Amino acid sequence: MMNKTIAIQDTYGERFQHCWGCGPKNENGLHLKSYPNEDGSEVIAEIVPDKAYTGGVPQNLFGGMIAMIFDCHGTATAAYFKHKDKGLELTADTVIGRFITARLEIDFKKPTPMGEVVKVVAKASEIGERKVIVEMQMFAKDELRAKARMVAVAIKDNM
Repeated sequence: MMNKTIAIQDTYGERFQHCWGCGPKNENGLHLKSYPNEDGSEVIAEIVPDKAYTGGVPQNLFGGMIAMIFDCHGTATAAYFKHKDKGLELTADTVIGRFITARLEIDFKKPTPMGEVVKVVAKASEIGERKVIVEMQMFAKDELRAKARMVAVAIKDNM
Protein backbone atom coordinates (compact mmCIF):
# COMPACT_ATOMS: atom_id res chain seq x y z
CA MET A 1 0.00 0.00 0.00
CA MET A 2 1.14 3.52 -0.85
CA ASN A 3 1.29 6.49 1.48
CA LYS A 4 -0.04 9.21 -0.85
CA THR A 5 0.64 12.14 1.43
CA ILE A 6 3.82 13.49 -0.22
CA ALA A 7 5.06 12.73 -3.73
CA ILE A 8 8.84 12.61 -3.85
CA GLN A 9 8.85 14.68 -7.06
CA ASP A 10 7.03 17.49 -5.25
CA THR A 11 10.04 17.84 -2.93
CA TYR A 12 12.55 18.49 -5.72
CA GLY A 13 14.17 21.92 -5.61
CA GLU A 14 12.65 24.56 -7.90
CA ARG A 15 15.37 24.08 -10.51
CA PHE A 16 14.66 20.37 -10.83
CA GLN A 17 10.85 20.39 -11.18
CA HIS A 18 10.64 20.60 -14.98
CA CYS A 19 11.22 17.01 -16.14
CA TRP A 20 8.82 15.94 -18.88
CA GLY A 21 8.11 12.62 -17.19
CA CYS A 22 7.77 13.63 -13.56
CA GLY A 23 8.25 17.36 -13.16
CA PRO A 24 5.36 19.00 -11.33
CA LYS A 25 6.08 22.29 -13.12
CA ASN A 26 6.16 20.96 -16.69
CA GLU A 27 2.72 21.87 -18.06
CA ASN A 28 3.02 19.39 -20.94
CA GLY A 29 4.54 16.59 -18.88
CA LEU A 30 3.10 13.35 -17.53
CA HIS A 31 3.47 14.32 -13.85
CA LEU A 32 4.44 10.82 -12.68
CA LYS A 33 4.29 10.68 -8.87
CA SER A 34 6.25 8.33 -6.62
CA TYR A 35 5.24 7.64 -3.03
CA PRO A 36 6.91 5.67 -0.23
CA ASN A 37 4.76 2.80 1.04
CA GLU A 38 3.42 2.87 4.61
CA ASP A 39 6.57 1.48 6.24
CA GLY A 40 9.03 3.26 3.92
CA SER A 41 10.53 0.01 2.59
CA GLU A 42 9.43 0.56 -1.04
CA VAL A 43 8.47 3.38 -3.35
CA ILE A 44 5.43 2.99 -5.60
CA ALA A 45 4.19 4.80 -8.69
CA GLU A 46 0.98 4.20 -10.60
CA ILE A 47 0.04 5.61 -13.98
CA VAL A 48 -2.42 4.87 -16.79
CA PRO A 49 -0.47 5.93 -19.88
CA ASP A 50 -2.36 7.86 -22.53
CA LYS A 51 -3.22 5.98 -25.73
CA ALA A 52 -0.64 8.15 -27.57
CA TYR A 53 2.11 6.03 -25.98
CA THR A 54 1.29 2.79 -27.73
CA GLY A 55 4.06 0.72 -29.27
CA GLY A 56 4.32 -0.98 -32.65
CA VAL A 57 1.58 -3.32 -31.49
CA PRO A 58 -1.36 -0.95 -30.83
CA GLN A 59 -2.65 -2.61 -27.67
CA ASN A 60 0.74 -2.51 -25.92
CA LEU A 61 2.73 0.26 -24.25
CA PHE A 62 5.77 1.62 -26.16
CA GLY A 63 9.05 0.31 -24.71
CA GLY A 64 10.52 3.81 -24.60
CA MET A 65 7.66 4.90 -22.34
CA ILE A 66 8.38 1.95 -20.07
CA ALA A 67 12.02 3.12 -19.88
CA MET A 68 10.90 6.68 -19.08
CA ILE A 69 8.65 5.47 -16.27
CA PHE A 70 11.52 3.44 -14.80
CA ASP A 71 13.88 6.41 -15.25
CA CYS A 72 11.72 8.95 -13.41
CA HIS A 73 10.53 6.57 -10.73
CA GLY A 74 14.03 5.18 -10.16
CA THR A 75 15.66 8.56 -9.59
CA ALA A 76 12.88 9.55 -7.19
CA THR A 77 13.36 6.26 -5.34
CA ALA A 78 17.12 6.88 -5.09
CA ALA A 79 16.51 10.37 -3.71
CA TYR A 80 14.06 9.03 -1.12
CA PHE A 81 16.29 6.21 0.12
CA LYS A 82 19.38 8.45 0.35
CA HIS A 83 17.29 10.99 2.29
CA LYS A 84 16.05 8.24 4.61
CA ASP A 85 19.59 6.83 4.96
CA LYS A 86 20.65 10.22 6.37
CA GLY A 87 18.00 9.78 9.09
CA LEU A 88 15.70 12.39 7.57
CA GLU A 89 11.91 12.31 7.20
CA LEU A 90 10.00 13.18 4.04
CA THR A 91 7.84 16.19 4.89
CA ALA A 92 6.03 18.94 3.01
CA ASP A 93 9.03 21.20 3.74
CA THR A 94 11.64 18.76 2.41
CA VAL A 95 13.88 19.83 -0.45
CA ILE A 96 15.26 16.43 -1.34
CA GLY A 97 18.62 15.80 -3.01
CA ARG A 98 18.32 15.17 -6.73
CA PHE A 99 19.58 12.06 -8.52
CA ILE A 100 20.10 11.30 -12.21
CA THR A 101 20.43 8.04 -14.08
CA ALA A 102 23.95 6.72 -14.70
CA ARG A 103 22.78 3.31 -15.94
CA LEU A 104 19.41 1.71 -16.58
CA GLU A 105 18.98 -1.97 -17.48
CA ILE A 106 15.53 -3.24 -18.40
CA ASP A 107 14.29 -6.80 -18.82
CA PHE A 108 11.01 -6.80 -20.73
CA LYS A 109 9.13 -9.86 -19.49
CA LYS A 110 5.70 -9.51 -21.10
CA PRO A 111 3.87 -6.88 -23.17
CA THR A 112 2.35 -4.10 -21.06
CA PRO A 113 -1.29 -3.57 -22.06
CA MET A 114 -2.72 -0.15 -22.85
CA GLY A 115 -5.61 1.28 -20.83
CA GLU A 116 -4.51 -0.39 -17.60
CA VAL A 117 -2.95 0.87 -14.39
CA VAL A 118 0.81 0.42 -14.60
CA LYS A 119 2.32 0.01 -11.15
CA VAL A 120 6.05 0.22 -10.44
CA VAL A 121 7.47 -0.98 -7.14
CA ALA A 122 11.05 -0.02 -6.29
CA LYS A 123 13.57 -0.40 -3.50
CA ALA A 124 17.20 0.42 -2.96
CA SER A 125 19.55 -2.55 -2.96
CA GLU A 126 22.65 -0.45 -2.23
CA ILE A 127 23.14 3.06 -0.87
CA GLY A 128 26.57 4.60 -1.25
CA GLU A 129 28.15 8.01 -0.80
CA ARG A 130 26.93 9.38 -4.15
CA LYS A 131 25.15 6.47 -5.79
CA VAL A 132 22.11 4.37 -5.09
CA ILE A 133 21.28 1.11 -6.85
CA VAL A 134 17.54 0.72 -7.36
CA GLU A 135 15.69 -2.49 -8.25
CA MET A 136 12.24 -2.07 -9.86
CA GLN A 137 9.35 -4.21 -11.01
CA MET A 138 6.53 -3.08 -13.31
CA PHE A 139 3.09 -4.67 -13.10
CA ALA A 140 -0.14 -4.38 -15.08
CA LYS A 141 -3.20 -6.50 -14.36
CA ASP A 142 -1.26 -7.94 -11.38
CA GLU A 143 1.31 -9.52 -13.73
CA LEU A 144 5.01 -8.76 -13.91
CA ARG A 145 5.66 -6.93 -17.22
CA ALA A 146 9.23 -5.65 -16.81
CA LYS A 147 12.09 -5.42 -14.33
CA ALA A 148 14.79 -2.79 -14.15
CA ARG A 149 18.00 -2.08 -12.32
CA MET A 150 19.25 1.49 -12.08
CA VAL A 151 22.46 3.08 -10.93
CA ALA A 152 21.48 6.61 -9.88
CA VAL A 153 23.97 9.28 -8.85
CA ALA A 154 23.48 12.35 -6.72
CA ILE A 155 23.99 15.67 -8.47
CA LYS A 156 25.17 18.95 -7.08
CA ASP A 157 22.58 21.67 -6.69
CA ASN A 158 24.43 23.86 -9.19
CA MET A 159 24.40 21.31 -12.04
